[in-house]
Amino acid sequence: MTSSSDWRPRLVALDVDGTLVDYDNVMTDPVRESVRALAAAGIEVVISTGRSVPGVLNAADKLDLEGYAVASNGSVVMAYRPLEIVHQVTFDASEAVHRIVERLPDALVAVEEMGVGYRVNKAFPSGEINGTMTVQSVAELVGEPVTRVIIRSPEHDADDFHEIVADLGLGDTNYYVGYTAWLDLAPEGVSKASGLDVLCQRLGLEAADVLAVGDGNNDIEMLRWAGRGVAMGQGPDSVKAAADAVTGPIDADGLVDELRRYL
Repeated sequence: MTSSSDWRPRLVALDVDGTLVDYDNVMTDPVRESVRALAAAGIEVVISTGRSVPGVLNAADKLDLEGYAVASNGSVVMAYRPLEIVHQVTFDASEAVHRIVERLPDALVAVEEMGVGYRVNKAFPSGEINGTMTVQSVAELVGEPVTRVIIRSPEHDADDFHEIVADLGLGDTNYYVGYTAWLDLAPEGVSKASGLDVLCQRLGLEAADVLAVGDGNNDIEMLRWAGRGVAMGQGPDSVKAAADAVTGPIDADGLVDELRRYL
């Protein structure tokens, strides 16, 4: 946590959905311009997201930038343009997924197919995941180690889903429940913070050099870890409590207010 008024980040880690873009995947011109101005000033801009590689590239195209990204909630660290996987962590998700599907037999399940898209047990709602989709059985999906699993239960609301997940005893995995009935499973100990730590070691930087901005439960570790962690205004109280500061919400370009401090 930084308190110096003249502190300036050397790396800025930015969540995508709810931070860089709204929930319709729209990025405003002020957001784009402020991020690009940071990069032009020599500050390393890093996309840090739960999205898989195609989703990262979609955001990068909106920014028209090259650089590094932390994808899949920290399981993947990548460079892009050209695409290079710098680091990845996989895990055996079979037990956790089978436990969930036993409780939620109609659940949608997706596992990341690196750089391509997802393998799914059935179609997800339009626009929720990016890239090529290949349909397989649940057994096939988790038949080998994976970087990330998404569980979606459209017939449940977020509160009901959270209670169900809490009762499943998933202590051997790192998991995040989203704003909807959406669950991300990741390897234990892996988060956006761990991915950024790997990247900082590669770049010769420390956590104290990092500004991180995000709005979701999967941003909490990152906001606590960074030299300065900033929560978006629409984020839940748990995210705001983990941050050093709170900026405006996505619909008021809250990210811009924070980034302009360093321009």
